[in-house]
Amino acid sequence: MKRWTQFLLCLLLSASIWLIHNLSQEYAGVVSVSVLAQSTLKGRASVAREAVVVSARCSATGFKLIQLNYQQRDVKVAIHAEDLVPSGDDTFVVSAAEMAKYSSDIFGEGVTLLTFLNQSYSFKFTPENYKTVPVRAVFSATFKPQYMASGPVVLHPDSVTVYGSEAALASLDAVLTRDLSFGDLSKSVSGAVRLIGAPGLRMSDSEVAWSLDVVRYVEMRSTVPVGVRGVPKGVSFSVYPSTAQAVFRCQFPSRSNPAESCEFYVDYDEFTHSKSGRCVAHCDNLPANVIEWTLEPDVFDCMLREDAE
Repeated sequence: MKRWTQFLLCLLLSASIWLIHNLSQEYAGVVSVSVLAQSTLKGRASVAREAVVVSARCSATGFKLIQLNYQQRDVKVAIHAEDLVPSGDDTFVVSAAEMAKYSSDIFGEGVTLLTFLNQSYSFKFTPENYKTVPVRAVFSATFKPQYMASGPVVLHPDSVTVYGSEAALASLDAVLTRDLSFGDLSKSVSGAVRLIGAPGLRMSDSEVAWSLDVVRYVEMRSTVPVGVRGVPKGVSFSVYPSTAQAVFRCQFPSRSNPAESCEFYVDYDEFTHSKSGRCVAHCDNLPANVIEWTLEPDVFDCMLREDAE
């Protein structure tokens, strides 16, 4: 009896070794996987209404082929919006050629796709209420002496699509970033920041990239004349004071004084729409290396006489 037991154990062990060896070899076979598509289609749900069975002839180990054929769960696959072609009735089609790009997501690692059994696959995405709103950076920064930002914070993307009920979307005019705060900056900074979502709303992006260019500057001051533009014929229009102190912040190094090329003026049309008769001045022909400029004073009194010939 003992010998029979040893014999059966040896036989079982041999069969197991044979089975493991054979199932470890590469084979070609047909497998079917239930795919639940996800996407960022504008105005549509982020997940398809139902899963679609994707069948293909693949090459893999025997173990992997058996695992795929007996897999019960849906495989979630993120499909790029540009690969989904609308065909009406909330249906979007992915060709077999485009679907091949997602073969590792569908079948997993260690599986080589040989060919799909269908020429295309269709997924249904339900329409949703949506609204595209700008992203606003919650940003604060201080700079080391003689350094400043050359412009505002740049966001990419600078807007997002938000999905939800009509009532919730009606009161939404922008999406804010989480707080970005920096001190004593002397060089450009960049990164990614998460967006602050609202309950019950879904956003097309959960974070955005941001960047801030920081440059060294030199400050220049000049007394400049303040002229007028757009004055009709026969109208006498004067600005007081007729000169101002211009302060330019120029990117370092700066070889010339911007006051030599730019021109400051008050627009007559703006004066006609002003209730107080006071206007701000504009600058024309500003050199490209000027980051920022101000005038002292920053508001000018305007006087009008219509007795001129």
